[in-house]
Amino acid sequence: MRAADPNPVRTTCPYCGVGCGVLATPDRAGGAAIAGDPEHPSNFGRLCSKGSALGETLSLEGRLLHPEIDGRRASWDDALDEVADGFRRTLEAHGPGAVAIYLSGQLLTEDYYAANKLFKGFLGSANVDTNSRLCMSSSVAGHKRAFGSDTVPGTYRDLETADLLVLVGSNAAWCHPVLYQRMLAARAARGTKLVVIDPRATATSEEADLHLPIAAGADTVLFSGLLVALAERGALDRAYVADHTDGFEAALARAYELAPSLDAVAAACGLEAAAVTAFYDLFAATRRTVTLYSQGVNQSAQGTDKVGAILNVHLATGRIGREGMGPFSLTGQPNAMGGREVGGLANTLAAHMDFDAASIDRVQRFWGAPRMARAPGLKAVQMFEAIGRGEIKALWVMGTNPAASLPRADAVRDALGRLDLFVVSENIASNDTVNAGARIRLPAAAWGEKDGVVTNSERRISRQRAFLALPGQARPDWWAVAQVAKRLGFEDAFGWRTPGEVFREHAALSAFENDGARDFDIGALSDLDTRDYDQLRPTQWPARPGAARSDTRFFADGGYFTPTRRGRFVEVAPIASGSAHDDAHPLRLNTGRIRDQWHTMTRTGKSPRLASHLPEPFVEIHPADARAAGVVDGGFARVTSPHGAATLRVRVTDGARTGALFAPIHWTDETASHARVGALVHAVTDPFSGQPDAKATPAAIAPVSFALQGFAMARGDLGALDPAAWWAKATAPMGHGLLFALQAEPEVAALFPDMEPTDEIVEYVDAGRGVRRIAMFRDGELDACLFVGPMRQDGAWTYLRDKLGARLSEGQVRSLLLAGRASDGVAAGPMVCACHGVAKGVIDRAIAGGCHDTAAVGAATKAGTNCGSCLPEIRRMLAAQRIPATA
Repeated sequence: MRAADPNPVRTTCPYCGVGCGVLATPDRAGGAAIAGDPEHPSNFGRLCSKGSALGETLSLEGRLLHPEIDGRRASWDDALDEVADGFRRTLEAHGPGAVAIYLSGQLLTEDYYAANKLFKGFLGSANVDTNSRLCMSSSVAGHKRAFGSDTVPGTYRDLETADLLVLVGSNAAWCHPVLYQRMLAARAARGTKLVVIDPRATATSEEADLHLPIAAGADTVLFSGLLVALAERGALDRAYVADHTDGFEAALARAYELAPSLDAVAAACGLEAAAVTAFYDLFAATRRTVTLYSQGVNQSAQGTDKVGAILNVHLATGRIGREGMGPFSLTGQPNAMGGREVGGLANTLAAHMDFDAASIDRVQRFWGAPRMARAPGLKAVQMFEAIGRGEIKALWVMGTNPAASLPRADAVRDALGRLDLFVVSENIASNDTVNAGARIRLPAAAWGEKDGVVTNSERRISRQRAFLALPGQARPDWWAVAQVAKRLGFEDAFGWRTPGEVFREHAALSAFENDGARDFDIGALSDLDTRDYDQLRPTQWPARPGAARSDTRFFADGGYFTPTRRGRFVEVAPIASGSAHDDAHPLRLNTGRIRDQWHTMTRTGKSPRLASHLPEPFVEIHPADARAAGVVDGGFARVTSPHGAATLRVRVTDGARTGALFAPIHWTDETASHARVGALVHAVTDPFSGQPDAKATPAAIAPVSFALQGFAMARGDLGALDPAAWWAKATAPMGHGLLFALQAEPEVAALFPDMEPTDEIVEYVDAGRGVRRIAMFRDGELDACLFVGPMRQDGAWTYLRDKLGARLSEGQVRSLLLAGRASDGVAAGPMVCACHGVAKGVIDRAIAGGCHDTAAVGAATKAGTNCGSCLPEIRRMLAAQRIPATA
């Protein structure tokens, strides 16, 4: 009799800060079926392409499953002893300033809390920072300057009740797609207007009522001009300003300095005056307005002031903390907020406390900490510079890949090799950081195996529950920290047995000597028993002991967390220049994310579905800049900065801003040959937040030529190409793929090391045209293939990636080898809808068959019916097919 199917486990998606609920149903074979949780208030059952494909990322391939010391397998006891001894020796010889830990927004709150407590409270080092420094620390600094606390005032519901949504530096359609679909649904229901402020034309701007393609860095001028316009039009809330804020007149005077006239604003922002006027008119006339901002604001040399300029207009109009209005920071990682709550940044203490004397004393007494850090530590960029100088000698990296993601990534990688003690907690065996000299490697639990909580962008705490057993010797990160702490003599303070015990301590600290003086208070959750913690439903903070939780917004009636309890206007500075242009680097490089990949692809790279949309690293460039540089669409280019170089496929698009390049951040030395974009990014940081500017690095571009292009696929392993070749890996449904460009044909035997003498090989060669196509069959099934020629092989790539392991007819094989394309009418082309696996050719065929809008395309193909992030691309395809009919 077959055992009953297991019940689905309610957990939380491990990608962006939307915090979507997930139902995971284990299949008893190490995998799970994934669906959206219809009861979770963040997503109500909807998942984006990445969330929908989570089930494809659960394999143990490439996992780190046991501790290692100096490349050799070790026991946990030996590895933990080495970690503890290494930190002890460093502390004794060099003091607490010589030790550091670098954390991640991928960690659970319990992991973050344990690490922060050990280093700041018991080792005396505030060199505790996180990759969240790279994505949202300017929001933290901006909130604290204006509000006195790192408080997000509003909730997701405000996005559905607003009459105007202003997205600044946010491609939410790709980076926060589930939340963006909630915005569009509200727009369809109630006519909400959408303004997008972004230098690039994106999937988000395509939906906008007004797109302002602003010059990089000019946001402070635009919003200073808005403050001036609101004052001159009598659109301020003078009562709110008088009753609840300080510093308005000085901030307005500074705004007049930066934006003396509409024409001056338009010139500084690179915009038409009429477009600026339209934005100002819309904002002034619309009471229910939410301004959403993300990396385009935060990742800037002036990020904190950009945030301040946005907060100024909301304070000035009283549009804060009320239904359908307020500033809203869209966080990039699943637990960036949780890390902020526990003090995961070098300049904060736990529970949203700072390094003031009273807070240091309070946390020290609560922890019973013997060696409390007394001042902020080094922020991420400065931390790795100190490693390079030899000042930090012992480092623990947990759940992140700084050798690829930090600015000047080559210098970071070199610095890591100089450490006396380099410890990595990872769930994968190989990445750029692990391979940069990590002496001790600790196997960490991965998503699906983790148990704890995360906090999303609207301050909602959700449980991330394990639904898979820990593989091998993998262990939770909080456990590893506690074990090291015990070896250092701190067993009483780190005696937790479960993540629930860590969480209860964290919650208790948030309420300790609080009495409403601090924004972050979840004291009502500090007495959860094991059962209550296990069953915890998504809960927004504050959750104060004994207090009703009916209103989760802040500041509608003042009550800020400054010493005067009043909000503070900010006098923003003139536009920062950042790194200077020079003749050798005349362009600005902007970096960011794409729709179907995440960070450095250690998880999403396992998904064949997600690899199908944009499988190669690329650079976007405007046609005018492309002509000037001599690069062509579909060709290759070398992008250089004073710090590094990358070779990327060229995408020429009118959506790029002149003078600017855009390249995604996801490819590393593990997944591509010359595409580490982090190596190019300058180390310029915001003076308040320490967040690096990833949007305006001086750069240059030049064409690169290759004689041949092509791809290889195999069910087994793929070998190496010539070191001079350009390549990118992409997972296929039944194996692995390699897209490449090179000067001479690859060696077949070297490329296919698993080839057997009994394999049947079918080959086509046209030496005159430089074409070679090989299909290899094992037991009648397609086992591997190689296509090489002077042109791209996109059609064959798309078709064959789904045919590995299949039996092809003689006609299919002949057509592929002779013509380079399928003969059976199967629609091909790049994947458009990753959620449902719908290729471009399928959609083209549906449109040609009479589907005249996205709804009809969705009904015929399912494309665009899940997260909706592919809808702009489908609309472009519909428009392209209409043009010939109307010409």
